[in-house]
Amino acid sequence: MQKGTKRNIFVAATYAAVLLLGILLGQNYVDEQGSKPGNSLMPIGLSGNTWKVQQLLDLVDEAYVDSVDIDSVQNGAINHIISHLDPYSSYLVPNESQRQTEILEGTFEGIGMEYFNLNDTLMIVSLINGGPADKAGFRVGDKLLKIGNEPVAGIHISREGVEKLIRGRRGTDVRIHVKRGGEEMDTPIKVVRDQVTVSSLDVVYMIEPGVGYVKVRRFGINTAHEFREAIIELKKQGTQKLILDLRDNGGGYFHMAIKLASEFFADRRLIVYTEGAHEERREYFSDSAQGGNFATGELAILINENTASASEIVAGAIQDWDRGTIVGRRSYGKGIVQEQFDFSDGSTVNLSIARYFTPLGRSIQKKYMANWSNMVDFSSMYNGLWALDTLYAHGKAFETKAGKQVYSGGGILPDIHVTQDSNALSLFYQDLIQYSFIEQFVYTRFTKQAPAYSIENFLQGYNLPDNEYHAFIDFVREEGFVISDRKARELRNVIETDIEALVGRFYFGREAYFKVRNRNDNFVQKALEFFGEHDVR
Repeated sequence: MQKGTKRNIFVAATYAAVLLLGILLGQNYVDEQGSKPGNSLMPIGLSGNTWKVQQLLDLVDEAYVDSVDIDSVQNGAINHIISHLDPYSSYLVPNESQRQTEILEGTFEGIGMEYFNLNDTLMIVSLINGGPADKAGFRVGDKLLKIGNEPVAGIHISREGVEKLIRGRRGTDVRIHVKRGGEEMDTPIKVVRDQVTVSSLDVVYMIEPGVGYVKVRRFGINTAHEFREAIIELKKQGTQKLILDLRDNGGGYFHMAIKLASEFFADRRLIVYTEGAHEERREYFSDSAQGGNFATGELAILINENTASASEIVAGAIQDWDRGTIVGRRSYGKGIVQEQFDFSDGSTVNLSIARYFTPLGRSIQKKYMANWSNMVDFSSMYNGLWALDTLYAHGKAFETKAGKQVYSGGGILPDIHVTQDSNALSLFYQDLIQYSFIEQFVYTRFTKQAPAYSIENFLQGYNLPDNEYHAFIDFVREEGFVISDRKARELRNVIETDIEALVGRFYFGREAYFKVRNRNDNFVQKALEFFGEHDVR
């Protein structure tokens, strides 16, 4: 979401007429320098024919034959209008808006515990290092019996229900009854809620001598600072080449993408510019005060069909300036900038206000129909096949200074393509993911005792034994899923990687999860091969 300057009165009134349905709107503007969305409200009055909508709502509230939840009616009306704009504008009720803010800012008030519901038993599968739960003495593998005075074991309880019991105001405490090692602990563990911070970087490590690896989960309020610190640390360890993994990164704050991209340039460069019906062209440049912390090393950026928005800004700038190599599959194609508008009740509208363009002038927004509910997304339908990538690529062509052809429309086309794994697309594998069978198997079978090996030995040499894979197939069949021996053989590599990574995460933490996955990751291998070939040249 971009932060902009104040609109003129006409534009503000237009927004009010379209979106507010007679309700006063508070408009938050976010500047591009990195501050989080502002808290000031600017009330805007009714305009045009919006009085009709307000009068109708008042009439229904006062005279309708049955009792009506007028807030629900208002929400439905707003959602109906939003649905006729574009696929990305959205209306969020207060709790949804708060959740979005927590995700982007990477902070929330709680205890810093992740759990998995295993047969109606909540098992801790991860703790935030140094978080309240970690400090209080919880351990991965603990099973929650009661939160406060509320039983949570052996009953069906929703995630929302658990969060309502665990979350709370900073400084308040909650006592949780725990079963550890098969035995209920004598006394509950008292944990004091606090501000919990979650990094927007999934993992940072040296994947090979001289090669650093950073995976960015989202572009949150602290991403640029976290990335800068990661680069500085990797360079201390000897990093000369970098793999930046933006796969499955759906975006976030517009200005954070610009700050992160700035780390790859030594001088002032155009990163992106925006234009819209009510937005004049506005250009955003890299921060040239001191130059980026990785302005000269070799760079490979990993993208896939779920790489979108802010991530595409970074990839597009790197590609246009010939600063690095893009590896993977065509990105999602979301080239629209959004801005947040706040209602007084805490709900928000994320409204698309402009399109963004790469330094060469490329728009990477994929096509959508005016009534986007009928939108046909062929790139998703065909799962990013190379033939379709090539078909979409030949819209308007641009040429970089190095003579490379790049294209507008429908996402960022990678320089090095990675084909889709047909096994990962199979309906059976998707069912395994949907029903959490891999998690159920791992947390049932591999959590009874600590491993007899170190994290180093696990990462270097652990591979799932044959009998464990066969046990997984038997487990799935016992759950009523039909899988042939042939299909079990075809899916073995992808399933084994999932199991091994999850086992690593349970025993050794989040970093181990990604290190295990990257051992046989085709995207990573392509990037490493490129670095090796580049050395030869």
